[in-house]
Amino acid sequence: MTLSDPISDMLTRIRNAVKAKFNSADIPGSKLNVEMAKILKDEGFIRNYKFLKDGKQGILRIYLKYGPGQTSVIYGLKRISKPSRRVYVKGKDIKPVLDGMGISILSTSKGIMTDKKARKENVGGEILCNIW
Repeated sequence: MTLSDPISDMLTRIRNAVKAKFNSADIPGSKLNVEMAKILKDEGFIRNYKFLKDGKQGILRIYLKYGPGQTSVIYGLKRISKPSRRVYVKGKDIKPVLDGMGISILSTSKGIMTDKKARKENVGGEILCNIW
């Protein structure tokens, strides 16, 4: 099965796993998904991730993080730039998500990075998603 939007698929699988209180979510593997998972781990939204080889494209297993009382660390995920409507922003025009409580993930000429790092390096790009 081919996916028209693998980023939305990844966000939806994580959102559904968080609502169902699963420990992990399995996502079809790709370089972009692995880079996004790396950012989520570095920012503290997930515990860990692992890329499993299956003879095809691979599976990215994301281990979700919960706080006290099984409350999820991830409160919301939103896809910003879609295949039908791309959203680009300049480095100086990047706005913080919820006054810095969340992050935006951008695809820039210097790779996939958070909004904070993009503002620091003053590079713009396509806003992939917001996470809070």
